[in-house]
Amino acid sequence: MKMNFPAVRRLRWVICSFAAGAAILAIGAMTRNTTKGLVAHEWGTFTSVQGSDGVLLDWRPLETSRLPGFVYNWSKPGLNRMQAGPFAFTKGGMVTQQRMETPVIYFYSDRARTIDVSVEFPKGLITEWYPQAAQIGPATVPVPKAIAMLDNCVHKVGAKPAFTFATLLSRPVFKESRARWSHLEIKPARENTAMAASLPSDQSGSHYFSARETDADFLQLPSLVATNPTPETEKFIFYRGAGSFATPLRVTAENDGAITVVNTGGEALKDLFVLSVQNRTGNFIHLDRLEPNERRSVRPASENAPIAALSQKLGDQMADALATQGLYRREAEAMVKTWNDSWFQEEGVRVLYVLPREWTDQTLPLTIEPAPREVVRVMVGRAEVITPATEKQLSDFLTRAGQGDSSAREQALVQFRKMGRFAEPAYRLVAKNLPLQANQTAWTLLLASARPL
Repeated sequence: MKMNFPAVRRLRWVICSFAAGAAILAIGAMTRNTTKGLVAHEWGTFTSVQGSDGVLLDWRPLETSRLPGFVYNWSKPGLNRMQAGPFAFTKGGMVTQQRMETPVIYFYSDRARTIDVSVEFPKGLITEWYPQAAQIGPATVPVPKAIAMLDNCVHKVGAKPAFTFATLLSRPVFKESRARWSHLEIKPARENTAMAASLPSDQSGSHYFSARETDADFLQLPSLVATNPTPETEKFIFYRGAGSFATPLRVTAENDGAITVVNTGGEALKDLFVLSVQNRTGNFIHLDRLEPNERRSVRPASENAPIAALSQKLGDQMADALATQGLYRREAEAMVKTWNDSWFQEEGVRVLYVLPREWTDQTLPLTIEPAPREVVRVMVGRAEVITPATEKQLSDFLTRAGQGDSSAREQALVQFRKMGRFAEPAYRLVAKNLPLQANQTAWTLLLASARPL
């Protein structure tokens, strides 16, 4: 049978066209949700406190650095919302094992665009955020005042019902532990330099404003409040949280000063810094890598450096480590500057290290729509360790203070103040072995240490 060559060419053209179209559709299916001109970078810290045996201690993670007044929290969540769920707490009353501190997400875009961002925190609660999240939870909308008044009337007449009308009629608006920012507008910094003047300001918040010192684009969120049409502007998405779970590093401390670190996770830990600070001096040891199940023991250096020199040297090395993980240099330096006073200058023994990206993605799932071509997430773990020496010294001070020794009382008060937000877990660690009178004195001193001088 003879072939008609024009017909053959037409058939080939149809087949090739079909194949090309299928390829284009396949590529489109893979890339339609990916934006090549968009980059997202994130950094943050997970902080825990533990005894010398490596066991995590409960503490009040919300007793930390002040934040600017414009930052939202569950005391002022906005949009007529109120907190709900198993992590519900009153201000200062939340007790957990882990503090998720100051994650910030930067964006870099080739043009103005609008995105949606969602962060899940299934093992904890997001406690602060900015700009305003369209959805934050777990949350409910309060019942009308009339219902609350009805419950009040029932209470006044002495009735004790098994339920309240408010409980029955409250409406959950967001059950998941998650925050979602919708219709977030990215304004390229190179085209919107004047927007710097519209960034919110405040006299407080030492662990907030340094994060702006990058080349990131501006973010603007249309107002979600009808009575206030002014949009909110920032250079990053900011949020914090707390929960009870372990990070993949166990740290133990011996009586002779040795510190042992064990990688309990399935991925390698990188750039571990074992740091000791005392009386405005300190030293550190850098471990490049710790493989899964690997155990390493180190001893503090025999000589301490002044705190200023220590902060500079350690800060430079940490910035290098953060940049190696994918952060831009200015982002890494902004993170180090944000936490310089807390990481490098607070009294105590701690281990700072880079958490694996896999752990971060599982603990804190992040969704950006449309998806950027690059997403970098660098989280630093901070394991604060109450060493045997610190525990013994504090126990001695408190025992003598309970016996009426005024000098020991003052020394214990000074020790608590040096420990700051980690004073309460240290107290709970030693209190179980204190006589009753010393225990009562210890609690009084702990409360006194939290008051401003």
